Amino acid sequence: MTTTAGRSTPTEPRPGVKAGSVVGWLASTDHKRIGLLTVGTSLVLLLVAGGLAMAMRAQLTQPQLEVLSNDLYNQFFTMHGSMMIYMVMTPFAIGIGLYLVPLQIGAPNVAAPRTTMLSYWLYLTGAVVMLSGFSADSGAADHGWYAYPPLASSRYTPGQGVNLWIIGVALSSLGMLLMAGTVLWTVLLKRARGMAMLRMPVFSWSIVATNLMVIGAFPTLLVAVGILAGGRVYPDMFTENIWNIGYQHLFWFFGHPVVYVMFFPFVGAVAEVLATFAGRRFFGYKFLVLSLLLFAALSMSVWGHHMFTTGQAASNYYSLTSIMLVIPAGIEYFDMLATVVGGRLRFTTPMLFALAFLPQFLIGGLTGIMVGTPALDYQMQDSYFLVAHWHYTLAAGSLFALFAGVYFWFPKASGRMLREGLGKAHFWLWVAGTNLTFLPMFWLGLNGMPRRIPTYLPRDGFTTENLIATIGAGLLAVGGLVFIANVVVALRRPHQAPPDPWQAHTLEWATSSPPPTFNFSERYPIPPIRSYAPLLDLREQEQSSRAEAG
Repeated sequence: MTTTAGRSTPTEPRPGVKAGSVVGWLASTDHKRIGLLTVGTSLVLLLVAGGLAMAMRAQLTQPQLEVLSNDLYNQFFTMHGSMMIYMVMTPFAIGIGLYLVPLQIGAPNVAAPRTTMLSYWLYLTGAVVMLSGFSADSGAADHGWYAYPPLASSRYTPGQGVNLWIIGVALSSLGMLLMAGTVLWTVLLKRARGMAMLRMPVFSWSIVATNLMVIGAFPTLLVAVGILAGGRVYPDMFTENIWNIGYQHLFWFFGHPVVYVMFFPFVGAVAEVLATFAGRRFFGYKFLVLSLLLFAALSMSVWGHHMFTTGQAASNYYSLTSIMLVIPAGIEYFDMLATVVGGRLRFTTPMLFALAFLPQFLIGGLTGIMVGTPALDYQMQDSYFLVAHWHYTLAAGSLFALFAGVYFWFPKASGRMLREGLGKAHFWLWVAGTNLTFLPMFWLGLNGMPRRIPTYLPRDGFTTENLIATIGAGLLAVGGLVFIANVVVALRRPHQAPPDPWQAHTLEWATSSPPPTFNFSERYPIPPIRSYAPLLDLREQEQSSRAEAG
């Protein structure tokens, strides 16, 4: 590693290793490459997790279908949920922060780059180990993504699939913990001159709040899976209280903050997209920063609402803290809507995904307040209402914001433009697909359909809604294929991207597309930083100078 003005920079490739080779990528300490590897791996795993979901939806299209055996269905829903939480949404959220935060704050690289490279390898190894459960004699884990004991004990789920699941979760979570720590360290130590904390872009603040939650909550997950592993090897190691209720408290102390880990960065991405394509400065910047930090703090106090039906959680306290989340969420929604209202809107693909995120995530958020109320939660627990709520939060919410960010920053990362026509086709297929898939699930839950069941009877009355949901899932699959086609076309028949194709506001757009090794150069220097939107400041200053000269 070399050092320039007290700042660590990426090491040069070893002799004989080409920077653009596979080994050059996999051994790189450049935060951009590690971030792209993390994001790219998570998108590949999204396809795998989506394939598992499609198989389950095919099974539920009609009563008593046998596309999957009961055991394989249990493995599929466990691995689908586990991959989406531990291997897709969380790593994408942290990985995109790793790529963008050093650029947005004017740093040449991430702090502790070798530790950051190690974090990616831990994540990748964890994903491979978890998926290798399908090759075990007993099959993959089949206990749900939460792995409650005693169901996940060696007595009730023997075999190596659960053991591989535990190892995979531990490795991936440790990797994400290290990656979050290095990004926070970068924010503290490596901001460019003039980049005060309250001049950092909204997206960078969303990553700061995200990584604070990661550092606060992920160690408890490591303790929880450690207890699970110990209990599987030594069944008499823990008392019943620690083994069951203690595990649940530890798990959900991680499990609720991770929900916000999986959407805070995407809220930041939506905020950047809305401001850029509304052609105006983001409204209520300081209030949004405060709301993100308040939201992160409150996220550590609401875990017990997942345990209302156990009788082991103080219902009034956890219900109150859950409902209090409406306050910071309301501030965020108001700021984003106020940014758009009265702006000169450009309905590009990233803007469409960002706008659709607002109502779709709102459905997930409001239904979350419903199940955070004990009287309602007792009725909806373990029903398809919770499946609908959860998927409106992540699939119909965070995934839309994720793709708003992908379409927005793809030119910066690759130097090539995605096609607008294909992007808008992807968008409309997903608008139809998410609502056709997940909206009927609310009715299924209210009509009594339990979640996690592999089949149902014709007389149950669940057929129509399940058929509609499967049609919607098919549209989601087609939309995913359109996105893949868009990426392939952009790479094979490139439309070269300029440094700033969107007239954006933040520092990453002041350098080349893709950025050089150390992010900025003599040709692309860091501009003066006077606010959280330095490029907008420059354009306004140029317009003012031209007006005075004219």
